Amino acid sequence: MDIIRYEELSSPIGTLTLGISPSGALCQIDFGPFESNRLTLEAWSKRWFGTSCWEPDAGSAGQAREELEAYFAGQLDRFTTPLELRGTSFQLSVWDALRTVPFGTVCAYKDIAERLGAPKAVRAVGGANNRNPVPIIVPCHRVIGAGGGMVGYGGGLEVKTFLLRLEGHAAGGEA
Repeated sequence: MDIIRYEELSSPIGTLTLGISPSGALCQIDFGPFESNRLTLEAWSKRWFGTSCWEPDAGSAGQAREELEAYFAGQLDRFTTPLELRGTSFQLSVWDALRTVPFGTVCAYKDIAERLGAPKAVRAVGGANNRNPVPIIVPCHRVIGAGGGMVGYGGGLEVKTFLLRLEGHAAGGEA
């Protein structure tokens, strides 16, 4: 049976659970400790990997953990961690587009929809953004509302603001 290995990372935005796929690539970053989100994570992995078996494995997230630590220390602006993303073809295209949004910049959902050649798919882009399994590395926090306002984020708006400020963006229009 396939197993999703995980380790928890203490970060300035709280504990992150890093899930590693059976092939050894990062497949999940979840806000909070594993036990707090066990049922959601098991349901997600059952759907996309055919297994609901998660096992703690300190050190399993090696490169992802090191890169996230460097990012939070202000020493990394581009991730190279191998990813194994699972989702619909539309979600995968949105997540690919998100990875092209440069460090320290933001864009609107409409911008992503237009990049995909589907300018009317703004709500669908928002839905795919919301289902991003590896936030921070696939930078969904860089997407803001059309009017420039802060809009929802899985980790909460405080976390989104923190991440944007860490990247040097004046989040929320503040200087």
